[in-house]
Amino acid sequence: MTMSFRLSRFVLLGAGLLSGAGLSGCAAIGDSAMSQAFVDPARYELYNCEQLAVERKGLDARLAELDGLMRKAETGVAGSVVSEVAYRNDYINQKALSRLADQTWRDNKCTEPAPPATAPAAGKPRAGRAAR
Repeated sequence: MTMSFRLSRFVLLGAGLLSGAGLSGCAAIGDSAMSQAFVDPARYELYNCEQLAVERKGLDARLAELDGLMRKAETGVAGSVVSEVAYRNDYINQKALSRLADQTWRDNKCTEPAPPATAPAAGKPRAGRAAR
C-alpha cells in the first residue's frame, strides 16, 4: 500500500469517528435542560390555570404517543435508527414544552381541580332499600 492510501484511510476513519461523536452529542440533548433552548420561554405566559391544565394533558398524551411509536419502531430492522430519525426531534420538542408548561404551572401556583362528587345514578336501588 502506498503512503497516501494509508493516510487517506486514516483521515476517513478519523472523520467518521468525529461525526459519530458529534451526532451522539446531539442525541443527548433530548432529556437535558439544553432542550429548553429550542422553546419560546414566553409561550405559556398568558395562560391561566385552566388553559395550562388542558395544555399539560395534551402534551402528556402526545409524549405517551411518541414514546409508543418510538418503542414500536425499535422492534423492527434498524429500528433504533428509524426511531431516532422519525420521532426523536418531535419527542425532544414536546418534552421541552411539557417542562415549560409544568414550570409555568408551578410559577402560577396552580392546583389540580378536585374531582366532581358522584351522585347516585337514577334507577339504581339505594343501600338499605329493596329492589322492586
